Amino acid sequence: MTPDVMPAPSIDYIALLPYILVGAAGVIGVIVEAFVGRGARRPIQLVLVFGSLIGAFVILVVNRATQGIQAEGALAIDGPGILFMGLILLLSILVALLMAERQLDPAGDAFAPRASALPGSEDERELTVRGYFQTEIWPLFLFSVFGMMLFVTASNLLVLFIALEIMSLPLYLMAGMSRRRRLLSQEAALKYFILGAFSSAFLLFGIALLYGYAGSVEFSAIADALAAEPGQTALVVGGTALLAVGLLFKIGAVPFHAWVPDVYQGSPAPVTAFMAAAVKVAAFGALFRVMYVALGGVRWDWEPLLWIIAGLTMLFGSVVAIAQTDIKRMIAYSSIAQAGFILIGVSTATAQGLYASIFYLVAYGFTTIGIFAIISMVRLSGGEVTRLDQWAGLGKRSPVVATSFAIFMFALAGFPLTSGFIAKFLVFESALAVDNLGLVIVGVIASVMAAFFYIRVVVIMFFREPVEGAPAAAVPSATTTLALAISVAVTVILGILPEPVINLIEQAGVFLR
Repeated sequence: MTPDVMPAPSIDYIALLPYILVGAAGVIGVIVEAFVGRGARRPIQLVLVFGSLIGAFVILVVNRATQGIQAEGALAIDGPGILFMGLILLLSILVALLMAERQLDPAGDAFAPRASALPGSEDERELTVRGYFQTEIWPLFLFSVFGMMLFVTASNLLVLFIALEIMSLPLYLMAGMSRRRRLLSQEAALKYFILGAFSSAFLLFGIALLYGYAGSVEFSAIADALAAEPGQTALVVGGTALLAVGLLFKIGAVPFHAWVPDVYQGSPAPVTAFMAAAVKVAAFGALFRVMYVALGGVRWDWEPLLWIIAGLTMLFGSVVAIAQTDIKRMIAYSSIAQAGFILIGVSTATAQGLYASIFYLVAYGFTTIGIFAIISMVRLSGGEVTRLDQWAGLGKRSPVVATSFAIFMFALAGFPLTSGFIAKFLVFESALAVDNLGLVIVGVIASVMAAFFYIRVVVIMFFREPVEGAPAAAVPSATTTLALAISVAVTVILGILPEPVINLIEQAGVFLR
């Protein structure tokens, strides 16, 4: 009797080429760390990082018409997925420019010379003097980007979980590698790891419950099971709630936000920019796909929950940010509030809400990277200066930098002629289209409150005299200058001429099943 032969899986490697390029570059980066001499590692890693990210983006654009369910149902490469992947790659390129900066800090880059060295020890000081650099950050960075690309296109709950871990584990390490204020950085990494492990556990429990209900982990099969049996069961309700907890944690939505302020404050500025911009895009991309594709059949149950979470997130982030005296913590609470605004689009469960939230993520991502580029530039000999009172008079000492930061503050506040204004308008419009006036009113109230602390920063920079020993913005290298210039340009252009980007987003269509 001839035994059954398992058929070979059908895989379109051309469609998967962007994933392969970034993932393979990360693996090669690990090999470089093992076998290449210390002096040659950094240039090789930079070539791998920028070559793979730019190459993957170009391939993504060229192959944008190649859409469909790939890898035996594991990945859904569709219009929204391509948009999310493209945005992740663009933001990652800008973050890589910030990470490559070596001119701002006299000791080198933003990362410790060796993460295993005890903070403040003689070993660490000697490594700094000898010019050691932590080049391991580059393969970690690529693995995280690879995980994000999988995360936003996963069409299978197990792939979703694996992608989450590939994305998150490198971040836990990178958060604790700051050259300055190492203990604060290591504390941030520990908090992020512990709370991230809890959120992953919730996600895994949710996956188990939904699998128990549908008998499959594929999004399309779960959607079909919900359509065939509209009545709710405890497995569906529990699985949806637990799955949402795991995803909302990555977004930083209330009440799953506790990690955000401490991790943002303690991590190196480029890593914070990476988490605030690219990770948020990845988390929202995954949330959209799970809610719209797999759990669209129970939208009447999760929609009101997301309305409440969006409202609480906007109000909490805006209120608590007012009391902050550290610029990084203020931006962290601002990030929480911005997540609430983006959730307005998610909660509509419409194509219009999807497009509005994607535009918001584009605007917010570039603005955030510009903000942390400037934060990394305002420094004294001991490192970044993040106390707000020490930024007094920055407009007189570094007018170009202060003006750029003011543009970013106005954008986050939603002032006209900035990308933030168009983004808020679009998400409010999507909520009004489904008659959700209450959430729009909450959003307007939160915007008014948020405007106070954004404008306060502008007032401190331009209308207060500098304190003794106040810092000025250090002159960065070409990499940070380029990232900052692109961020400013996108923030202004999207506020004046948003139609091309809006049209591009609307042409993406909807999620595939």
